[in-house]
Amino acid sequence: MALIVHKYGGTSMGSTERIQSVAKRVAKWVRAGHQLVVVPSAMSGETNRLLGLAKTLAPAREDAAVQRELDMIASTGEQVSVGLLALALQAEGVPAISYTGWQVPVRTDSAYTKARIQSIEGDRVRADLAAGRVVIITGFQGIDDAGHITTLGRGGSDTSAVAVAAALKADECLIYTDVDGVYTTDPRIVPTARRMAAISFEEMLEMASLGSKVLQIRSVEFAGKYRVPLRVLSSFTPWDIPLAEEAVSGTLITFEEDEHMEQAIVAGIAFNRDEAKITVLGVPDKPGIAFQILGDVADANIDVDMIIQNVARDGRTDFSFTVHRNDYARTMELIKDKVQPATGAAEVQGDARICKVSIVGIGMRSHAGIASAMFRTLSEEGINIQMISTSEIKTSVVIDEKYMELAVRALHKVFELDVAKPGGVSEAPISG
Repeated sequence: MALIVHKYGGTSMGSTERIQSVAKRVAKWVRAGHQLVVVPSAMSGETNRLLGLAKTLAPAREDAAVQRELDMIASTGEQVSVGLLALALQAEGVPAISYTGWQVPVRTDSAYTKARIQSIEGDRVRADLAAGRVVIITGFQGIDDAGHITTLGRGGSDTSAVAVAAALKADECLIYTDVDGVYTTDPRIVPTARRMAAISFEEMLEMASLGSKVLQIRSVEFAGKYRVPLRVLSSFTPWDIPLAEEAVSGTLITFEEDEHMEQAIVAGIAFNRDEAKITVLGVPDKPGIAFQILGDVADANIDVDMIIQNVARDGRTDFSFTVHRNDYARTMELIKDKVQPATGAAEVQGDARICKVSIVGIGMRSHAGIASAMFRTLSEEGINIQMISTSEIKTSVVIDEKYMELAVRALHKVFELDVAKPGGVSEAPISG
C-alpha cells in the first residue's frame, strides 16, 4: 500500500460531471489498496469570477488591508471544490473528508496573494488516512501566524500538493492537468512537439521558471528540495483505464540523469510572453548602483528576472532588467519617481512588447556550440536579440514579441526536437 497525493486543476474540476469523474478515478486508486490525499483547485474560472467581483468594489489592490480581503474571497473557490469532491466520493462508497488549509493547518508567511508555505502539520491528515478515509485538502491557501487566511498566488495548488506530499512523505505526487504530460514546447505553437516520457528535475525547474505553464515553479522547487517523486498526467483519460497503465503515463520528473537523457542535448523550448524591459540610462558607474536601482523594486515585492549592465563610458553606464508585464507600470512609476532622482539617471525607457525564448537541456553541459547555434538560427530568421542570459543547462534571449512563434518553431526544428531520440526520452507521439 502506497501513500499517493493527487492534484487536480480547475479544468478537471470544471463541472459536477468532471468532479464525478475525478471521484471515480480516486476511488479506483483506493480500491487498489492505496491511501489517497487529494488537492483540487477551484472550479475553472471561479477564482477569476470572485476576484472580478472584488475589483468592482476595490479597484486599487495594493493596500495590505485590501489584499487580506482578496485572499479571504479567493480562498472560497477551493473550499467549494473540496466539499463537492468529498460528496462525490461518499456517493461512490468511499469515506472522504475535506479540509481547508487553515484546518490542516498549512502555515504560511503573511505575504497576502503570494504567500509562501512555512510548514504543514500532518497529524490530523495521518489519523484520517489510518481510519481509511480519503483526505481532500484545499490547494492554493494557508494561514499565517496571526490566523489570517492567505493564498499562494497563481498556480499555488501545484505547490500545495507537492508540499503536502513532502510533509506526509508520500510515495508519489501525481499532477492531473488538461494536458497529458510535458512537451518539448507548446504544441499549439509547434504541432510536431513531442511529449517526453521523462524529464530531469533540473530541466523541469528551468522550463517552469522560463515560461512553461505545465507546472508552477514553486511546486518544482518543493519537489527538488524534498525529493518528491512527481508525475504530470492527464485527467481527461478515461477514469477506468487500468491502474498499471495510468501509473506510468504522462511525464515523470526524475532525479536521475540516465544515459538516454544525455543524448538529448536540448530537451525543450520554453517561452514567456509576460515580460517587460526597463532601461535606466546614464547612471553613475560606481559600487552599489545596482542595489540603488533594484533595492526599491525588491522592497515593493516585484520580482526581477534578467539583468544587464553595460560597459561604462565617461563614468556612466546603462542598466536594463526585466519584470513581469503585470508589474511593468508600477515598476516604471517607481523608477521614475524614486530611482531616477536618487541616482541622477539621464533617462528611463520601457518596453512591454518583448518576450523571452529559452532552450533547456542537461546535455548542454557537455556539448559546446549550443548557444551559438541558437544565435545563428535567430540571425538567419532576421530576429534581433536584445538581452541574453545563460546557465549550465539553459540559454535565454529577449526578443520582440512579434517574433516569438517564429523563433520557437525555428529553434524546435534546428535542435530536432520533433525527432524521437533513441532510448525514449521523447518517444510518445502528440495526442489529438
